[in-house]
Amino acid sequence: MSEITSAPLSDSPANPLGLYVHVPFCATTCDFCAFYQEKPMGDSVDRYMSGIAREAELVEWDRPVSTVFWGGGTPGLLAPDDMRRLGAVVNARTGGAHEEWTVEMAPASVTKARLEALKEIGVTRISMGVQSFQPALLEGLGRQHTREQVYRAHELIAAAEFKSVNLDLMFALPGQDEVDWLADLAKAVALKPDHISTYCLTFEEDTKLWVKLSQGKVKLDTEREARLYERTWAELDAAGYAQYEVSNFARPGHACRHNVNTWRMHSWVGLGPSGASQYAGGRGTNIADLEKWLAGLERGERATEDRTVLTPELLAEDALIFGLRMNEGVDLDVWGGRVTEVAEREMRGLARRLVDEGLAEMTGARLRLTLRGRLVADAVGSEVMGALSAGG
Repeated sequence: MSEITSAPLSDSPANPLGLYVHVPFCATTCDFCAFYQEKPMGDSVDRYMSGIAREAELVEWDRPVSTVFWGGGTPGLLAPDDMRRLGAVVNARTGGAHEEWTVEMAPASVTKARLEALKEIGVTRISMGVQSFQPALLEGLGRQHTREQVYRAHELIAAAEFKSVNLDLMFALPGQDEVDWLADLAKAVALKPDHISTYCLTFEEDTKLWVKLSQGKVKLDTEREARLYERTWAELDAAGYAQYEVSNFARPGHACRHNVNTWRMHSWVGLGPSGASQYAGGRGTNIADLEKWLAGLERGERATEDRTVLTPELLAEDALIFGLRMNEGVDLDVWGGRVTEVAEREMRGLARRLVDEGLAEMTGARLRLTLRGRLVADAVGSEVMGALSAGG
């Protein structure tokens, strides 16, 4: 994998362009999920499809799209013909022949017909949200699939021969101990996916789990989280999965290109309600409301909120924060050439402190987090933001 500093930090047409399409439809809302979603009602899917086509027309595409990612929601809930319709819009507007095209699917919605439709339009990668193989834990998350559906879905996906398959798992769940988690990891590894993502449960506001936390029905246990992180990394390394980011592990050649390009602060366009973009000199997020998003498109405009002008300093700051979450780290000599002298000095001071505390290591000019540092990557990110703010 090339280094995070190998390409210029700019919104340049020379950099890869990604496309994220938010498909908001879900059959039910999982207790942990804070992403914008809607139950498909009446003609809402048809109107959404028309809206995506209109929004894609409003984007001034300045280069072919390298990677595509359909997230949600549950993109895999779409009917096969709707998948073809959405895929036709993507291919018509983005040049086709993408390096990678990922679609998120839930085990309960995987069918041969849907997979055939995805293959037809050019999808190369399936990401399946397993979360757990244990019925009690799945029920606690509000997931609507069974362990048997996971195995059946995986059989269908394997038979379809996509270039890459990812399984999403979650740990530090209410009622889950270390034995439970290691059993889930072992079952996932036994399926031999190309990529495994492991996410520590987070409690997001406006979710059912947040309410349970507020009511004292579930509790945080940071020591348990740290133990599970460490066991996860050791087990997956032994199974042949290389960690390339705090939560992501891949066999050789199967790191998610779309996500890596995003973490490297390249450009991406987000379509659909709540879709976020970093493109054409700015950042913005589409309004997280299907009707308001559609109303904006009827007026001939993208309903974008929180518009921020991109600056070299902002891109450099985020490249550092996300770069440190990646195992390859960041070259501070190259990075320092993109910020003020004061900001560079503050960051180098922080780097020395991180090394002294055993949270990072320096190899030449390259700063990487140690295992201990990766356990507190979010806190390190906050420290980085503080150092750069002090540096003006």
